[in-house]
Amino acid sequence: MDELLGGHLRTLREAAATGRPPGRAELDDCRAAGVLAAERGVPVRALVEAALAMAESVTPAPLSALRRTVSALMEGYEDAQRSALRQEEAARREFVDDLLQGRVHRLAERAEHFGLRLAETYAVAVARAAADAGGGIAEGTARRIEDALIARFGSQNVLVAVRDGTLVCVAPGGLAAATGEFTHHVRRLFAPGWRVGLGRAHRGPGGVVASYREGANAIELGDRLGLRAPVLKAADLLVFPVLLRDRAAIEDLVTTVLSPLLEARGGPEPLLATLEAVFASQGNQTAAARRLGVSTRAVTYRLERIRRLTGFSPDDPTQRFTLETAVLGARLLDWPAQSLS
Repeated sequence: MDELLGGHLRTLREAAATGRPPGRAELDDCRAAGVLAAERGVPVRALVEAALAMAESVTPAPLSALRRTVSALMEGYEDAQRSALRQEEAARREFVDDLLQGRVHRLAERAEHFGLRLAETYAVAVARAAADAGGGIAEGTARRIEDALIARFGSQNVLVAVRDGTLVCVAPGGLAAATGEFTHHVRRLFAPGWRVGLGRAHRGPGGVVASYREGANAIELGDRLGLRAPVLKAADLLVFPVLLRDRAAIEDLVTTVLSPLLEARGGPEPLLATLEAVFASQGNQTAAARRLGVSTRAVTYRLERIRRLTGFSPDDPTQRFTLETAVLGARLLDWPAQSLS
């Protein structure tokens, strides 16, 4: 400590002898000592106590000079801490970008610094704020959620970061409670309209990338399909990527089954919405009517209209599957707003 605060003691003795306050050079030396103390990990309380103890040996006590030198020490110490935090945040952002984009340079070594063991299985949750929230997701919000998760599960188990306007949580695949807790905090801190996509657990760095993409795609599918649930599991949506892999086939299905609805008075949208409500209500027309805000008679009329136009009825098990798949395909392809080839 004497090595760090030698300049501080000389400045106090000179101030006591001459009555002059410390100059810029002396205060810069004190700031540099504060930076060095922070870099060496000296506790701030120990630094201040040592500075005050040295002042007691100087007579007469130069209180004004002491106040300035201690203030300069603290400025240097705080500047060093802020710089270290900025460097840590920059390293975290770079690591998260490399991890989620599959860039593997020294990835496992860097992952250990952030508490991840990439040979294990991990799942990724992706949270998106409401579209009208504005300003994206603040770093402070991410830090609050990560602190809460670390307090419960430990620093070796979770990583939370902001990426591409979303909040990402990487957690061990065997620790399902971590993504559940993450969702709880998103619900508490985000404005209504948020969504969370949960990727499946995969092993290794490539598995983290796959899980992240699944979580992000789950949110996108939820938007395209008009799903109401705020939490979407990729495992529950596996059928939709399968449908999209053969675009020609799904376009043919939508065109063949649903294009007759274009002839309906008022357009196809009310009839498509009715089919969605009926499917979501497991065929219960009364429940579907409540979802749509119309009478049960209106739902019955619309279903009969659909049967007459398309030749398919949701009451027939085989035809119901065909109709439901066609409606899902229409939402995925944004039909009829987008014409099909």
